[in-house]
Amino acid sequence: MDTKAAIFALMTVWGVGACVTVPALAQDDDAAAEEREGGDDNPLLNRVWVKQGDASALPSVMHIFLADGTLVSDSCWETYRLSTWHQVSDTEISWEEDGMTISADIASLSADELVLNLKLVGGAEEQRFAPASVPYLCPDMEK
Repeated sequence: MDTKAAIFALMTVWGVGACVTVPALAQDDDAAAEEREGGDDNPLLNRVWVKQGDASALPSVMHIFLADGTLVSDSCWETYRLSTWHQVSDTEISWEEDGMTISADIASLSADELVLNLKLVGGAEEQRFAPASVPYLCPDMEK
């Protein structure tokens, strides 16, 4: 086989291979879109929840419960963390943090407020969250 024929054969195989994968990619995108749409009725999902509370506490602890089971935790004073989270029931969630499972009861959940009762080793702790306003800028830290 000469060089031109080999190149033509190779390009043909690449073209056929590319055509075969296009529908599979489109199906994956459709499945992801359906998953996102299914989470629209759960106000917990896919929004930035900012911890509310004591003005003397460190500012802007944030949680984002993604529909794919990823929890993004962040704050203005330390780097972000990605964890796995699960909705155990309508009133309970859990997530992994530093090799431990954190369980929390959902005391209240609406479009405007999330109240969690965390079940910690040292006892229960209530945490209140509100949706972040956009745009949001972390406050300056005192030095």
